[in-house]
Amino acid sequence: MPVAANSQKPPLVAHVIYALGTGGLENGLVNIINRCPSDRYRHAIICLTTADAFVGRLAAPDVEVIELHKRPGHDPAMYLGLWRTLRRLRPAIVHTRNLAALETQVLGLLFPRCKRVHGEHGRDVSDLDGSNSRYRRLRCLLSPLIHRFITVSQDLAQWLVAEVGIAQDKVTHIYNGVDRSRFTARIGSDTDKAIAVPRRSLAGMPADFLVDSDCRVVGTVGRLAAVKDQQALICAMAHIFSESPPLRQTLRCILVGEGPERIELASAITRHGLEANVWLAGDRDDIPDLLACMDVFVLPSLGEGISNTVLEAMATGLPVIATRVGGNPELVQQGVSGLLVPVADVPALAAAIAALVDDPVRCEQMGQAAVQRVTRDFDWERTVSAYLGVYDELLGRSQPAGQMERA
Repeated sequence: MPVAANSQKPPLVAHVIYALGTGGLENGLVNIINRCPSDRYRHAIICLTTADAFVGRLAAPDVEVIELHKRPGHDPAMYLGLWRTLRRLRPAIVHTRNLAALETQVLGLLFPRCKRVHGEHGRDVSDLDGSNSRYRRLRCLLSPLIHRFITVSQDLAQWLVAEVGIAQDKVTHIYNGVDRSRFTARIGSDTDKAIAVPRRSLAGMPADFLVDSDCRVVGTVGRLAAVKDQQALICAMAHIFSESPPLRQTLRCILVGEGPERIELASAITRHGLEANVWLAGDRDDIPDLLACMDVFVLPSLGEGISNTVLEAMATGLPVIATRVGGNPELVQQGVSGLLVPVADVPALAAAIAALVDDPVRCEQMGQAAVQRVTRDFDWERTVSAYLGVYDELLGRSQPAGQMERA
């Protein structure tokens, strides 16, 4: 596909995703576009299905968002719409993300001059361990069409090379960044408390949720979906209270997010008698304030690429308890910035929570280590520079950025 005829315009990158809504992949894409210098690259986002109000987070000017309204299953009309869109946009690079968009790279055969990039941000929800032979074959079959694979974790990069069979020189690993200006480290000098800042009630918070200054708060942020396994966190709270009934008076849990599991989670809260202890906060735009209410962040997911919410919690100065899956061990240093637990192991999760809420000095030390880690290794400027380096290399514009890491 030829680059736009007007040579004065920067090259266009067409980002092809399944949908533009609240989620880690989408959040990362918007952050990259917002931080990309406008004189380096232009951007368009092609949604195979639809976009929602999340599009309002795009701050970069002149980013066209196209919805193709794909129907369930194989939809020839969507492919025709995508072909027409690419023919009109004339991008220099088509950048698909995750399995749902990968097969659209077959259209690359019709645009041989267009460079093709595919991002792996996490395995499919029905293939959390990456063992699905059909999905592997699909990636391998389409790999000759892809000029570069980009993964958000070393775990995914190693899996593409060792398990899927992608050539190592076609795989680049780039971590997500975190906006440290939004998530302010809140570590104080008061060694009697892990978090030495006053708490305050937030909009929608139950009036008696924070009964007194002795309350300890754990929480998580993420879509209420089975893969995030917030059920395990609710069960862990019930387990803690069965072992230590007095903690019912002072231990609280905040679940931030919305999704298909909300009804099931609400039922579990009622079933375990946790209505006074667990707050389903729903979708929020005040995530920094909610994290500032917590003492410990918990990520009980069954699978992860690189969790943006873990990075945000670390930037806030929170110790993190996460399951030992995907890219989580690349973020959480066991015993240093948090604790790692086996996946779907409620007693282990409960023990980790109990250990940290009972040791505020250790929480503060872990929080300080978390802040130092994200400050050193997860800066958005480094992330954007690495993506630009890949684009520049493929178009022959310059050498890859120094921050870019190969698998």
